[in-house]
Amino acid sequence: MKTFFLLLSLAACFCLPPCRVYAAAPAATGAADSLLDALDRAIARYPHSVERREARIAALKRQVAEADTASLEYFRLNEAIYNEYRVFVCDSAVHYLGRNLRWANRRGLRDRAESTRLKLVYLMASAGLYEEASHLLEQVDRPRLADSLLAGYFNAARHLYQEMSLYAINDGFRDGFLRRAACYDDSLMQVLPPSAPLYLERREMRASDAGRPEEALQFNDLRLSQTGEGTLEYASLAYFRSQHYRNLGNRAEQKRFLILSALADLRLAVNDHASLWNLAQQLYEEGDVERAYRYIRFSWELLSHFNARSRSLQTAEILSLIGVTHQAMSDRQNDRLRLYLALISALVLLLVCAFAYIYRQMKRLSAARHRLEQANEQLSVSNRIKEEYVGRFMKLCSVYINRLDAYRRMVNKKVTAGQTEELLKMVRSHEMLDAGLKDLYDNFDSAFLQLFPGFVEQFNALLRPEERIVLRPGELLNTELRIFALIRLGISDSSQIADFLHYSANTIYNYRARVKGKAAVAREDFEKRVMEIR
Repeated sequence: MKTFFLLLSLAACFCLPPCRVYAAAPAATGAADSLLDALDRAIARYPHSVERREARIAALKRQVAEADTASLEYFRLNEAIYNEYRVFVCDSAVHYLGRNLRWANRRGLRDRAESTRLKLVYLMASAGLYEEASHLLEQVDRPRLADSLLAGYFNAARHLYQEMSLYAINDGFRDGFLRRAACYDDSLMQVLPPSAPLYLERREMRASDAGRPEEALQFNDLRLSQTGEGTLEYASLAYFRSQHYRNLGNRAEQKRFLILSALADLRLAVNDHASLWNLAQQLYEEGDVERAYRYIRFSWELLSHFNARSRSLQTAEILSLIGVTHQAMSDRQNDRLRLYLALISALVLLLVCAFAYIYRQMKRLSAARHRLEQANEQLSVSNRIKEEYVGRFMKLCSVYINRLDAYRRMVNKKVTAGQTEELLKMVRSHEMLDAGLKDLYDNFDSAFLQLFPGFVEQFNALLRPEERIVLRPGELLNTELRIFALIRLGISDSSQIADFLHYSANTIYNYRARVKGKAAVAREDFEKRVMEIR
């Protein structure tokens, strides 16, 4: 089963980017022997296929050299070179993707940068560069990722953890990687439309992994009908089809589609393949040792040119055909890979712990800073209120002392003159009291609005539009506004408010209840919102 997953992961690299839709593919015909002869001819002509690919790459490199490095055309040419290299020379493909990533980052082109980074993650995971791929994946800002890139993100993450599970040092690590890969696969299926090529591919792979090869073949039929023969997509689909037939026990069809896949790879000068060395294994099992040896040696040479460390490890079992020396070298490479995976896992764990600790500390610091800012703001408001009202209080005291002195002199004068009736009439009048209250309230209104100049507007914003308070000309505050102005100053007791405004406590309570009934916010939150007015 592990070998099967290795082969699936290798062939899956052809699906980045997602497969393009082609016209219906003609069915492969011919007996196995004639197909093997065609494969031998394709191997003999492989240098010519390589020359054609290298000519395309050279032409693209000349265009890049002449292009303006600040233009979008420069980015597109680099991506075209990457597409030529991604199944030809792995480290060159990584180089040109890295060049485009730096180009997009320097110009602040977020979507292009993230799209390129996801391609790098997928390519590095396929090549066995798990630490680098994991680091790149962590750099992706998932919450800010464009919707059009979500499928690429989930597919890259799924592929990375699927690849890592193949080389896990124990069952615990492997199961953990597989669970993460499954989670990302579920997310991927939720964002893909059912008609998307990648959606159909994942349905095919899920059916295969679940032990339903007949269902997997149905999806493969649909995908083959949309793909042209002789393309990278066809090579990948033919390879998957051979694995489904293997699971059904149909070795003839398995062999036929391995040959068709290998033919497509060789004609396209693909160095990164799985079909040829799987075909060599099947031929060896059937007793065709001479041909199997030739194929495995040729396949090994191509994988060496591709220059991806994981490919050599994936051929370890089949490479036993070429001698004990190769087997020993493969064992040493497997040991090193296990060590690398252990070190990577430990580093990832340490990084996760460090990030979690830093994140908690930053949250605590942010909360403390926020509380300090709130306390400073409240202290500042409190100091301004105190300064303003202390000044007003001292001024009013002076005014009322002068008025009382003037009133005393007038009373003394009238008593001396015997004008008792006029004095009694004056004492019974409320005119002086009303004038004093008016001065008091005018001073209060003026002082309060100096502290909270936007109070009336912000207070009205808490009321329904039709219930908002409209002041008369020359009026600063009315009774309702004064009640809630006192509440804003921290005087919430209805008895204290009633003493100041010369009303009964019950009247003040009714005022408060009536205004809350006009609120555009929840009644229980109204006074809390008033306290937040600045």
